[in-house]
Amino acid sequence: MQFRKKKAGGTPPISTASLPDIVFMLLFFFMVSTTMRETDLKIKVHVPEATEIKKLEKKSLVSYINVGIPLENFRDIYGTEPRIQLNDKLSDINDISGFIEMERKKHDENEIPKLTTSLKVDEEAKMGIVTDIKQELRKVQALKINYSTRKGVKRE
Repeated sequence: MQFRKKKAGGTPPISTASLPDIVFMLLFFFMVSTTMRETDLKIKVHVPEATEIKKLEKKSLVSYINVGIPLENFRDIYGTEPRIQLNDKLSDINDISGFIEMERKKHDENEIPKLTTSLKVDEEAKMGIVTDIKQELRKVQALKINYSTRKGVKRE
């Protein structure tokens, strides 16, 4: 009988038996934690720059009002003047009070004073439409207003 010496071979192969479990765990994690965009913008909003900005703490308590010029494929219907978009539809100034009431119904009564209305206004839009929006918000006692901006460079 001959005995053979063990060869000093490489390292043993890595077991890939648990690899599918890991892949499905990661897939499930990303599916649960990812949120999809809630609204599709039908207007062009290029917010102005600001140097002194502060992030909103609780975005679930924020209602967005977008103001801007309709996109190319909506200009033949809505024209080229700045328009208001509430959720997924282009709206009028008179629809703002109903929009705020619907947003309040989505939340508990103790969260209503914490609700914030964020105005995403295109930098080319006239201030008159912003003033009209603020007047409508005052009528429904939505007094907590935020202006969305992008971070700008501080000039000295």
